[in-house]
Amino acid sequence: MMNILVTGANGQLGNHMRLLAERSDGHNWSFVDVDELDLTQEAAVWSYFRHHPVDVVVNCAAYTNVDRAEEEETVADRVNHQAVRYLAEAVKSSNALLVHISTDYVFGGNVNNTPCTEDQSVNPTGAYGRTKLAGERAIQEVGCRYVIIRTAWLYSEYGRNFVKTMMSLIASRPELKVVFDQVGTPTYAGDLAAAIMQVIQSAEIPCGIYHYSNEGVCSWYDFAQAIARQLGDTRCRILPCHSSEFPSPVVRPSYSVLDKTLIKQTFGLEIPYWSDSLARCMQQMSQ
Repeated sequence: MMNILVTGANGQLGNHMRLLAERSDGHNWSFVDVDELDLTQEAAVWSYFRHHPVDVVVNCAAYTNVDRAEEEETVADRVNHQAVRYLAEAVKSSNALLVHISTDYVFGGNVNNTPCTEDQSVNPTGAYGRTKLAGERAIQEVGCRYVIIRTAWLYSEYGRNFVKTMMSLIASRPELKVVFDQVGTPTYAGDLAAAIMQVIQSAEIPCGIYHYSNEGVCSWYDFAQAIARQLGDTRCRILPCHSSEFPSPVVRPSYSVLDKTLIKQTFGLEIPYWSDSLARCMQQMSQ
């Protein structure tokens, strides 16, 4: 039996970890968000670990507003980097395991045309990617037991995400432009949560960085079209456009498809295809 702490419990991934916990037996789960445990306060982190047994931490907490991070890099760094260091130090002192969620944005400045591997050189273009990369490196410097999982294009039934935004826009607008020159893979938070569960229940857990997204490749335009098909709504005309038509304070990765070979081979994962997972998620939303 493990004592599992999930941070960022009210976010997309945190909520799906909660659903899995409700269906799993044999583990003691604790779910905290910033109101219960502010990870940016070092003393609060150490106090929590002194008063609660912890075997595994699944860190879903993050500053994820990519555009606003350009104006609030200090705030983003506090959550994505400094808080992660505090957590890693406390995890090390407890001889626990830290499962930390990172991002494809660490590759933002690279020109890729093949899926990104874990050992590929990193080159973030904005504050969000820089602070998330700093968090990864803090974990490695501290030297706790860790599994860092980089993911991309996360969506779910919870919170704000591309799927829910598109559903609203498709239902309310006659025409919509969506960029076709940014390519990646959507990731259903429910699938990522299930993968994390399989990782932490493995007999052997090799420390390191792993990549996880759903299988397949698409652009944001393709993603929007798939959402419209699932809705069965043909009233909104969805048009492809270039990223330059939507100026942004940060350059987003143009190609950030993640190579999942390592996590599949190490933990025996079978990963669903992105459009199949989208259908499951949207089915849940309609119930």
